[in-house]
Amino acid sequence: MSSTKKTYSISELSREFDVTTRSMRFYEDQGLLKPDRKGQTRIFSSKDRVRLKLILRGKRMGFSLAETKELFDLWDETLSGNEKQLYLMLETLARKRAQLEQQKKDIAMAEIEMDTAEARCREALKELEKKKQKAKSTEESPS
Repeated sequence: MSSTKKTYSISELSREFDVTTRSMRFYEDQGLLKPDRKGQTRIFSSKDRVRLKLILRGKRMGFSLAETKELFDLWDETLSGNEKQLYLMLETLARKRAQLEQQKKDIAMAEIEMDTAEARCREALKELEKKKQKAKSTEESPS
């Protein structure tokens, strides 16, 4: 590696990825990021930057930090990942996809229930309005 490799401060990465420095310190505590230290200052490498990007992508896809760490640990066992990691990733993706499919079904069912409740409310309001009009016309008509 060259001595001119790009490094980043915690605030640079936090701004770039719109994540708090507290979150980044948490990811470090969880073993997901491994910045070098110069005194109290954290110095993040390009590898840390890629890992932060993958952590955030994994979160959007529903991966837990533990699942992300497991994949990182498998990757770290070799220089370029391995078959075990790829199978784990495929299993994890299949599990996440099934969870998303279930969530989509749950959302569709909730929308149907909301549509039904909304229709009932609108119908009840129409009935109330008819009763009000009837009562008002009865009051106004001479006896």
